[in-house]
Amino acid sequence: MNNVDLNSKIKDLIQIQINAKGYVCMIDILLGLDYLSKKEVEAWRFGKIEYLEKVCMVNLGKLTSISTMFRTNALEFKLSPSFTGYSRFGKGIPQQLRFSKSGDKQIEDNYSTHYIDNEYFKERKKVCV
Repeated sequence: MNNVDLNSKIKDLIQIQINAKGYVCMIDILLGLDYLSKKEVEAWRFGKIEYLEKVCMVNLGKLTSISTMFRTNALEFKLSPSFTGYSRFGKGIPQQLRFSKSGDKQIEDNYSTHYIDNEYFKERKKVCV
């Protein structure tokens, strides 16, 4: 898939996730692009996979491009960034999960930032009141 098609697909995936749940994250995008499976994400969440990039079915250069496109498009949609911590599921002491082999803070932050549609939640709040 070339970058123009990839960017278009990412925009579509962002819109789908925003309409469905009011926020979108990098994992949603990678799942939507079929570069990750739900089974792999679950294994990572339970600490069975050292870092998430290890099981992505795309090279690191393309992952960097996807991450950049994702952030750019999320901001174009006027979504608000929100850092979200990812901890291992299961019993025992909570352990922070890693997305990248390097563990670089900027890379980890890029993966773990969710983008929220504040309008979605304002509308939901009105319905609940």
